[in-house]
Amino acid sequence: MDGSMNPELKGAASAPFYLAQSDECDVFEAASSNNLPVLLKGPTGCGKTRFVAHMAAKLGRPLYTVACHDDLAAADLIGRYLLKGGETVWVDGPLTRAVREGAICYLDEVVEARKDVTVVLHPLTDDRRLLPIDRTGEELEAAPGFMLVASYNPGYQNILKTLKPSTRQRFISVEFDFPAPNLEEKVVAEESGLDIERVKPLVRLANKLRGLKGQDLEEGVSTRLVVYAATLIAQGMSVDRAVRAAMVEPLTDDEDIKRGLFDLVTAVFG
Repeated sequence: MDGSMNPELKGAASAPFYLAQSDECDVFEAASSNNLPVLLKGPTGCGKTRFVAHMAAKLGRPLYTVACHDDLAAADLIGRYLLKGGETVWVDGPLTRAVREGAICYLDEVVEARKDVTVVLHPLTDDRRLLPIDRTGEELEAAPGFMLVASYNPGYQNILKTLKPSTRQRFISVEFDFPAPNLEEKVVAEESGLDIERVKPLVRLANKLRGLKGQDLEEGVSTRLVVYAATLIAQGMSVDRAVRAAMVEPLTDDEDIKRGLFDLVTAVFG
């Protein structure tokens, strides 16, 4: 298993920085207290993964994060038999470890995983809180504290990659979006170390670029990319070069569209 599937256990004092937009922290805590699974919905780079890491640390809970992809199968989450030292031994996957330990298991962009993954999740998302392991014959009951959290970006949904209503309705849902400008400015300044007055035009540009989503761009610029741009500027890079590297080039390869985006940059920064 890769490093992203290792547990992280941090105290509240070392919780990763996260600035709440609404009552999402309260909803998460209530869900955790009542053994309810949580589905986070929102665009890429708006803070969903950071939010989960923050809440896990705040609650003092181990966290297993799995970045879902096209080839991720149920066995990658549950575990498999592996050859070790000439013997065949069973090795738990991250979901199984979280179930045994009472940890949080976070499936990032769950719709990217293969269809058999959602079938495995169903018994864990109701009052049974069970994980059947066919290969070993076990039927694990989730330890106290286990919590299943998943996320996806509805903007990328299509007929082939979507969550069925029967799956969505097993979770409580929290909707995320990019922060309001005044909050995003604080987040970017905190993360990058750039003075907030210099951050403001970057956030203004980001919101103008987001306005092009569905027209020239498939997706708007994420808060993550704004932080990247601000970080480069804080390290001495020129605004023009930092914005080009972090807020224009990652959005498109089309030269005509890039020229239009550079015009927008000029309009914001002069």
